[in-house]
Amino acid sequence: MEIQGKNAIVVGGASGMALASVKELMSKGAGAAILDLPTSNGEAVAKELGITFHPCNVMDAEETEKALNDAYDALGSVHIAINTAGGGIAKKTLGKEGPHDLESFRGVVELNLIGTFNLNRLQAELMSRNDIEQEGDERGVIINTASIAAFEGQIGQVAYTAAKAGIAGMSLTMARDLGRYGIRVVTIAPSLFATGLTAGIPDEAERSLTQHAAYPKRMGRPEEYALLARGIVENNMLNGTTIRLDGGQRFTPKL
Repeated sequence: MEIQGKNAIVVGGASGMALASVKELMSKGAGAAILDLPTSNGEAVAKELGITFHPCNVMDAEETEKALNDAYDALGSVHIAINTAGGGIAKKTLGKEGPHDLESFRGVVELNLIGTFNLNRLQAELMSRNDIEQEGDERGVIINTASIAAFEGQIGQVAYTAAKAGIAGMSLTMARDLGRYGIRVVTIAPSLFATGLTAGIPDEAERSLTQHAAYPKRMGRPEEYALLARGIVENNMLNGTTIRLDGGQRFTPKL
């Protein structure tokens, strides 16, 4: 897809990998709208970039749908969706306090997997409205965010692993569902990235966390995620797959 003149909705776009993606797409001529938590820095970020901010919590389905519709109305169309909202907890299947409670397991799945699917189904409907010149032309690209924990989750990551594996697992089936509309679906599975709680940690801690990477032995940078997201948008043959972005990192059972 040619980025120039297209419009993107970026969920989680107030910071980190998503914000880097907003800036990368805008540098190539795309319009953009940011969705993020009401407590985020989204309003200030959007004002600085000259775009719109639409607050929402992806665990609230009605709020999310309204935010997406408001972003669509502000942009006039949507061709690109990037989704990074998510999070996890540290609990074992069976720990000192007993079995993993179902409520917190459900919460992680709700935030990551169900939240992502809800975004996808609504984003796909908005993209399906795009006019095309001929049958088979592309209407949109959806980029989701999993984690390499989906493939080798660590001790205490069972809920997070299940949720992120679900996101990766949806990619091909959803791409098949949406192929008739000319909408692609690709998932990025990052390793540890210097965002959020890991931003600015001491060098010694970073070396410990990334010692099992092949190269480079460091955490990923938000702009590296953004470059891959841009590449996915521009390459029509990338579809229905999950791409690891990890420098050859493989999580051991415990860091």
